[in-house]
Amino acid sequence: MQFSVLIPTWNNIEFLKCCVDSIRKNSIAQHEILVYVNEGVDGSADWCKKENIKFIHSKKNVGVCTSLNALFEIATKDIVCYVNDDMYLCPNWDEPLIKEIGKIGHEKFYLSATMIEPEDTGNKCVLAPFPFGKTPSEFKESELLTALPKMSKTDWSGSTWPPNLMHRNMWLAIGGYGEEFSPGLYSDPDVSMKLWQQGVRVFKGLGESRAYHFMSKSTGRVKMNDGKKTFLKKWGVSSSWFVKKVLKQGQLYTSPLPEKKISPNLKDRLKGLMS
Repeated sequence: MQFSVLIPTWNNIEFLKCCVDSIRKNSIAQHEILVYVNEGVDGSADWCKKENIKFIHSKKNVGVCTSLNALFEIATKDIVCYVNDDMYLCPNWDEPLIKEIGKIGHEKFYLSATMIEPEDTGNKCVLAPFPFGKTPSEFKESELLTALPKMSKTDWSGSTWPPNLMHRNMWLAIGGYGEEFSPGLYSDPDVSMKLWQQGVRVFKGLGESRAYHFMSKSTGRVKMNDGKKTFLKKWGVSSSWFVKKVLKQGQLYTSPLPEKKISPNLKDRLKGLMS
């Protein structure tokens, strides 16, 4: 089973090289790698061309949502996987995901790999702190590979963040990433909400599928959107309530999520509309 791996990048060539290299050498399948180059003043587009990677190049930064939607239009595989450019995909990262898709047996799923991060932010969905470097130049790859078998993580509920994947038919059903969230904040829970509305109940993070996340912050270079307000206005509930109470994010995954009525909180919605 092959994935179309969508990677947005913005003048981050060293991270991009590390990310692509990890996919090429650490995957059990030969996946389709697609890159959206924003600006590319660092030579990213030329590098993609040299490496025979299919890419789209924009002279300005259009943001994650627009980048992903554009890449989907040139994707050819049934499984669409979103990966950030500041991620290193660990050996055999795709094997548990491929097996899980086979076990599920239908298209209504949203799966994530488990991130390994150098800092502990309190996120129950990640393995941390494992400080193997914050940049490719200081990346302690051999130490990470040695430590991997000793790391333990159970499957968890509440898939939203990359690396994540869904069937292309579900992407089409939800219309991809909501560009009203451009350049990107809170577009992840919005995708999960749209999938929920389409009847998806398998929101599962796999503990055995790993990706090291350098935690490179591109958000500091651009004026970000008020995604929290946009989500509240759109859905009538807060994103924090949705991921905690509906997706049960970070809890042990035991089965597809139970049905839960999502009733707009009129008080919160009014507050969001007036703020």
